[in-house]
Amino acid sequence: MFTVGRGGPAADTGKPSYSAGVIEYRTPAELEEMRPAGRFVADVLTALADEAKVGSNLLDLDALAHDMIKKRGAESCYIDYHPSFGAMPFGKVLCISVNDAVLHGLPHDYDLADGDLVSFDFAASVDGWVADSALTVIVGEPRPADQRLIEITNEALAAGIAQARSGNRLGDVSAAIGAVAKQNRLKVNLEFGGHGVGHTMHGDPHVPNNGRRGKGLPLRPGLVLAVEPWFLHTTDRIYTDPDGWTLRSVDGSRGAHAEHTVAITESDPIILTARD
Repeated sequence: MFTVGRGGPAADTGKPSYSAGVIEYRTPAELEEMRPAGRFVADVLTALADEAKVGSNLLDLDALAHDMIKKRGAESCYIDYHPSFGAMPFGKVLCISVNDAVLHGLPHDYDLADGDLVSFDFAASVDGWVADSALTVIVGEPRPADQRLIEITNEALAAGIAQARSGNRLGDVSAAIGAVAKQNRLKVNLEFGGHGVGHTMHGDPHVPNNGRRGKGLPLRPGLVLAVEPWFLHTTDRIYTDPDGWTLRSVDGSRGAHAEHTVAITESDPIILTARD
C-alpha cells in the first residue's frame, strides 16, 4: 500500500510548461491533462492482471491490450519503438516478461504455466500525453520467494515515490529505492531504471534505482517521472535474449518489476497511474 497522497496539483499559474536544458516541467493544467493517460494505462494493467491465468497465451494478452488501445483511441508507445539497444522495432504494444525475463519481454507464442512469475510493462499516449506503468503477478500456485520479491519491489516503488517531493533531489528517490534493495540483500542494476515522462515515453532525467541522498537534480513542481524499480533474486546482471529485446538474468533467477508515473507538485506527489 502506498503511503503518499493523491491530492490534486496546485492552482494553475497560466504559464506554459518550460524546460531547463532537456528537463521539462508541466503546469498544473497540463498535469490535469495527463490524468486520462494515467487512468487508461492503469485500466489496461488491471485487465491484464485479471486475464493472466494458467493457459493464457502471451500473444492473446498483447491482443487484449491492443484492442483496449483501439477502443480508447489511444496510441501505442511500443509498437514502433526502436532504440539503439533494440534489434528491430518492438512490434507489439505490451512488454511481458516471464520468470527469468525481467524487462522488455517480447510477447510470443507461449502459454502461461502454473507458478509463472509475469511482469507487464505498458505505456500509451492519450491526447498527446504519455503514461507508463508496470506490475508483476504470479499465475497459479505461487512460490513464497516470488511473492516476497514482488512485495520488496512494491516496497521500493513506494519508498521512491515518497521521496518524489519538491525540495528533495533525484538522489533521494534513487537512494530510497536502493535502501529497500540493500535491506533485503538484493543487488541493483543501474543500466535500466526510471525516466522522465511527458509527450514521449522516455525523457530526461534518468532515475537510477540506487543513488546518494541529497545529490542530483533538484525536484520541482511539474516534473513527471516514471519511478521504476526492478530486481532479480540473486543477481543484477542481465543479457539480451536471441529475440533481440527480452532481458534475462544471467543465472536464471526470477525477476519482479513495478512502475508508476508520478507528478511532483507543491504538496504530495500524484500517482497518475494508480490502480483502484
